[in-house]
Amino acid sequence: MLENKFYTLCQKFTTDSKQVEALWSEISISYSNKRRYYHTLTHLENIYNELKPFKLTPPVEFSIFYHDIVYKTQKSDNEEKSAILAINQLHKLSITDYLSNDIYQLIIETKKHQTNSSENALFLDADISILGAKQEIYIDYIQNIRKEYTIYSDEKYSKGRKAILKKFLEKDRIYLSNYFYNLYEKKARNNIRYELELL
Repeated sequence: MLENKFYTLCQKFTTDSKQVEALWSEISISYSNKRRYYHTLTHLENIYNELKPFKLTPPVEFSIFYHDIVYKTQKSDNEEKSAILAINQLHKLSITDYLSNDIYQLIIETKKHQTNSSENALFLDADISILGAKQEIYIDYIQNIRKEYTIYSDEKYSKGRKAILKKFLEKDRIYLSNYFYNLYEKKARNNIRYELELL
């Protein structure tokens, strides 16, 4: 599914199939890294599925593919590096500066999940829709996240994870858009409280 979507998207900007193939290969390899357990191609598919009710623009679609392409658990600049990599690679398709700026902004906003754009809000909410999943799915999610951070001791991981989760609960709204707020807000808060009790 994802490969076809990427090819269809790129065909709006180039007829160079070999170039598109090279870009897709990089995406596929990055998200299939053996150190990844949650931030995989399945995560990207989930975002697409969550956004099915909406007509997606090219900036949003490109951002889906590139927002986690750089993911190193010991680094704090993954979003910035993902955004830069996306722009550098997509310029090979001769995309406009306007489109580049939109993609860059979307990816950067995944760092703090804050935006003033209603379109961006949908993308950001879909990115964290897992927080409002059924409990058995949520449990699988937190186990996979822990696997991605095995380099850290239980004590250090627990401290960092608690800080992140508490920031979500302190927000007036976890989900920025009304669509995802109505769909997942209550369940997400229950899931986060459940995880905090486990840590």
